[in-house]
Amino acid sequence: MKLDRRHFLAASGALAAGTAMAQATSPLPFFINTWNTPLMPPAKSRKRVVIAGGGWGGISAAKHLKLNDPNLEVVVLERNPVFFSCPMSNKWLVDIVNAEYLTQSYLKTADKFGYTFVQTEVTGFERDKKRVITAQGWIDYDYLIVAAGIRYNYETWFGNDRRAADYTKANYPAAYIPTAEHFTLKRGIQEFKGGDLVMTLPPPPHRCPPSPYERACLIAAKIKKEKIKGRVIILDPKESPRPITEGFQEAFANLYKDQITYVPKAVIKEVDPFNRKIVTSAGDFKFDHSILMAPHQAGDMAWKAGTIGRNAEGKPTGWAGVDPLFLNLKDDPDTYVIGDAVGVVSPQFNFYPKAGHVANAHGKIVARYIADRAAGRQPKADLPDNLCFMMVNLDPIEDIAVRFKYHINEQGIIIQDQYDDNFRSADMVQEDFGWAAKMYGDMFG
Repeated sequence: MKLDRRHFLAASGALAAGTAMAQATSPLPFFINTWNTPLMPPAKSRKRVVIAGGGWGGISAAKHLKLNDPNLEVVVLERNPVFFSCPMSNKWLVDIVNAEYLTQSYLKTADKFGYTFVQTEVTGFERDKKRVITAQGWIDYDYLIVAAGIRYNYETWFGNDRRAADYTKANYPAAYIPTAEHFTLKRGIQEFKGGDLVMTLPPPPHRCPPSPYERACLIAAKIKKEKIKGRVIILDPKESPRPITEGFQEAFANLYKDQITYVPKAVIKEVDPFNRKIVTSAGDFKFDHSILMAPHQAGDMAWKAGTIGRNAEGKPTGWAGVDPLFLNLKDDPDTYVIGDAVGVVSPQFNFYPKAGHVANAHGKIVARYIADRAAGRQPKADLPDNLCFMMVNLDPIEDIAVRFKYHINEQGIIIQDQYDDNFRSADMVQEDFGWAAKMYGDMFG
């Protein structure tokens, strides 16, 4: 079955969304001392939950907190003016969907479900005082949810050389954080006229593990369709694509043998963005264009909040150290971390997949935990699941997928079961967009 891609195209929206993403908020008077100025009056008559971060996890938590307990006061702090979804954005890069499909209004959603949205930058935390400091003042809370997402660890490549990091982000962005870099990446793909487009994959764990391979397939499909004399070179630190190993290997070999060169065990040793050169354990590579994905860590707010765990040597792990079952800090049970920022939860598989589906599930789970606690009930431990669809072909449009289920064994350890759907099909595309509609409805509908 061939899917009509026009079914997924709306009339317009990319330019409007790009403008909205790039717009800055009105500057604050320079004399405001945000550490001493209240953003909102102190919570008195009811419990207040502050959510730092308005991605898939934060927005899911906000809605479901109000559904579970309408008496809770819920406040979302987010620096972006509109919601822009990283999940499904690879399809936007090659015009299967437009930007309108990926964007939502924070203010309309907050008004619909009865919580407060504040567009502001979170600049610090005083957990001993139960305060979050923002660019517009401080706000107190009874419960805190840190939905920090990820940040790029360019320091691994460049040390303290901010010029190299900023040049890389401006010219060869990874576009795994919802900012204007998505538009820079799309423009680079649309304007690619040939040569070698090199993609560096971050080492695990990183956001949405199978999505770089989907991105490579969709770019390769565009190259193939437009008969561009170029190829995508994937530099993967792993020994093979994963998850969905066989599905991606089949696509590389049978769909894109002339458009994709897959290089396994290509651990990055040096990146020179100015001279367009990458040195890896699998050889040196020059590029005409590149998508440079640096290693990932928990987002800045997770660091500012002091949630980052430490290893046996006392060094930061890069990810939030939480109770594996209840997702709160062991030394601060009123502070929760959800989504991609969460650290190791199991000795079997280490990290939950850093995916929008998991973040959404975390948001709903923690919303129930907090509602139970606010009502004087003992929360019952719950676990997420995960489902990721990846588009690998455009003619016809076809997907593959991976599913994860979790349970707790007799020793109290979280166990992960993984199911790869390696056989690409158009029917799975219908499931893909059905999944997205369900998830968007759960967060915004």
